[in-house]
Amino acid sequence: MNDKINPMISLAESRLRLLGLVEGWSFLLLLFIAMPLKYGFGMPEAVRIVGSIHGGLFVLYVLAVLLLTFVQRWRIMRVILALVASIVPFGPFLLDKRLQREADLQVQERAQAGLWFSSL
Repeated sequence: MNDKINPMISLAESRLRLLGLVEGWSFLLLLFIAMPLKYGFGMPEAVRIVGSIHGGLFVLYVLAVLLLTFVQRWRIMRVILALVASIVPFGPFLLDKRLQREADLQVQERAQAGLWFSSL
């Protein structure tokens, strides 16, 4: 196994995390603002606009998960977790926290093993 940090992996995971947060917020806007406007106040254009934006972000998120599946060789359960997180309210935020915790642990392990500076 290569001990060097792969910048492509870091970039791909950073993009997934950012996209997950944006997609998560768009989902919450759709559920808690646009849907009540449509069904409570007869304003269907809110769902059309927010839903279209959310749909595009969702597709990009799924593509980002697939990219990471190949770049980082994610196991199938991790892929399923990431995909399920995208359809559960607040799921992307929980996934982001988990990915950040794992990244922090990797940095700590590398620092303790003295590999941090050799990989830069």
